[in-house]
Amino acid sequence: MKKIITLAVAVLAIGATVATPAAAAAAAGIPKGFLLYEKDAAKKDDNPETNWTVSNSAKARLAVNPCDRAALAATGRTAARTVTFTGVPDFLKVEQVILYRSKAAAAGAVAQLRSALTTCGSNTNAGSTYRYVSSRLTGLGDEALKVSGQVYYGKKAGVGGDRSVLVRKGNAVLVYLWGGEYSKPAKSDWARQLSDARKMTAKICDIAAC
Repeated sequence: MKKIITLAVAVLAIGATVATPAAAAAAAGIPKGFLLYEKDAAKKDDNPETNWTVSNSAKARLAVNPCDRAALAATGRTAARTVTFTGVPDFLKVEQVILYRSKAAAAGAVAQLRSALTTCGSNTNAGSTYRYVSSRLTGLGDEALKVSGQVYYGKKAGVGGDRSVLVRKGNAVLVYLWGGEYSKPAKSDWARQLSDARKMTAKICDIAAC
């Protein structure tokens, strides 16, 4: 089964003498309520089977993390926020936006993820295999990936999977991930993640260096 992975949002602090509005916002951190799901996370939830968490740790693991390494895409971060929703039995929803100290650092983080998707693209444990498949997305940010992770027993898809969209825009990296009980990956699995990623990409330059 796929481990629950935390989603992080990091904000770049700009060290220029004369700061642009976006740079000043980045230096100040992520404004409260900037993430799409922060309002939902702030609502009182008395349901014992559901839970929202919000973290501002810049050390949060990248939401898409096939090798499950804390260091993946961590170098050069300046701030972070993570919004995670979990529900019984195993539903997971994560929103992650990361700002790096430079566009190059953000691009390097995406390159590290691509490498990890190759190195740890297939993980076998207790008779099942968790497989990752990724593809490039066009027309979204400066670069974007669509990623699926899925449990397989031989060639048959089993219970347990995640579907995510990762976008880099300038010095920002954002991820929208849904995890739960999935059958073989289908195109419709990414509909909500793509919608959310487009919304965040459209406003990320308010706090990022684009």
